[in-house]
Amino acid sequence: MFLTLLIVTFLVAAAISTIVALVFRKPAGQILRRIIADEVSSVWCRYLMFAIYVVGISSGVNIGDLQKYITAPAVKGAQIVELTNERWVLEVYRAIIGTLQGLAWALLVFFIFALIAFVIVRNAEIAKSRHEGKAG
Repeated sequence: MFLTLLIVTFLVAAAISTIVALVFRKPAGQILRRIIADEVSSVWCRYLMFAIYVVGISSGVNIGDLQKYITAPAVKGAQIVELTNERWVLEVYRAIIGTLQGLAWALLVFFIFALIAFVIVRNAEIAKSRHEGKAG
């Protein structure tokens, strides 16, 4: 039963990560092409997609929380928590929320740094056009 729960939470987290990766692939690619303006931007976009999967799955499948179903607590006389239907629903819900939460933070960090980089690139372009305007 525990192994099935582990597989289900993994599949749920992977499915959500796939959806998020598909939704953000094009916008992230456009942002990276604008900031980097080189062929290497596609490599960075591919890395971002990989990071989305890693963060999503690792956030959604919380091994520490799942251990309670196979390990007895250190308290004397305590028993292993039983894996009931209600706990299944709770764990799947926790996997969904954990995946989305982890991905939201990862994408927030990406977009903050992308915004900073965009401002730097934009200011450099403005300064270059002003310099060319004075020289010409």
